Amino acid sequence: MPINNPVSSHSSAQTANDHPLLQPLVIGGLTIENRLMVAPMAGVTDNPFRRLCKSFGAGHAVSEMIIADTALYARKKSLYRANFDNEIAPISAQIAGAEPDKLAEAARYQIDNGAQIIDINMGCPAKKVCRRLAGSALLQDEDLVARLLDAAVNSVNAPVTLKTRLGYENGRENILRVAKRAEQAGIAAIAIHGRTREDMYTGEARYELIREVKESISIPVIANGDIDSAQKAQRVYELTGCDAVMIGRAAQGQPWIFRDIEHFLRSGEVLAAPSVSEIKEIVLAHLQELYEFYGEYSGCRIARKHIAWYTTGIPSSNAFRQAMYCEESTAGQFRVVEAFLHAHE
Repeated sequence: MPINNPVSSHSSAQTANDHPLLQPLVIGGLTIENRLMVAPMAGVTDNPFRRLCKSFGAGHAVSEMIIADTALYARKKSLYRANFDNEIAPISAQIAGAEPDKLAEAARYQIDNGAQIIDINMGCPAKKVCRRLAGSALLQDEDLVARLLDAAVNSVNAPVTLKTRLGYENGRENILRVAKRAEQAGIAAIAIHGRTREDMYTGEARYELIREVKESISIPVIANGDIDSAQKAQRVYELTGCDAVMIGRAAQGQPWIFRDIEHFLRSGEVLAAPSVSEIKEIVLAHLQELYEFYGEYSGCRIARKHIAWYTTGIPSSNAFRQAMYCEESTAGQFRVVEAFLHAHE
């Protein structure tokens, strides 16, 4: 069952009166329909989720991170992460690593696999990634950052983008130097999460340095961090002057946030939250996509977190989720989700 938008249709037509964030963006010669982007999130932004967000108006979505290690390429999880079937172009694949040769090899692998844009992860704060001196841990070594950027850009005949943070530690933010070096290396666009690695996801994202980066380089700058509503997207655009906004955690359980942002930027009106009936239609379609993509065993288990996000705030959802977690089959899981949401329509 194909993912579509059961709530409203999305038009690709652009007009001169559109908000700047709704205008096309060109990255390395490739045109992205608008400037509302889905942030790469490990375990979340798989093929079904990327396509779902795009059906609600996201102009671009970056794949889950793949570690630059050939020993990992053939693992089942990595094969799912590198699956771009039926995806709306341009396709962007994120890679992470701390060895220039391996990062270059991973970039070539993803281009051969169908990616059109390579995204380098220098922003992930997870301990297991940072222990490999990848992700945001790289920001401690600017010389290594430069070598990695050069290696990736020179390895492929395709645009390479960068996802990063303000720095590794508070008080030692080095994003201005990193961004300028990225531009020198030929990076086509840079997405900046407004926190350091030390912050993880605590506190509030800081946008002042993102504005400074925007004012200091000429490549597109994408603002990320705490964008959880249409009004916040507009506010972050005003604060940073960014070329695009990137939404991560706020899209979990509400992929329609991109439709909400688009509607607000066009009309100034805030859309009402979808009804439970609308949510049910979205959830059930998403579940079927997950089951078909991952199969019986993994599909059932991967769907659980999405179901939990979708049902947050619905009466009796805590008790429902505990029962839902006990379902071991996709058919049983689908039935209990459908029944729960039907009871609250």
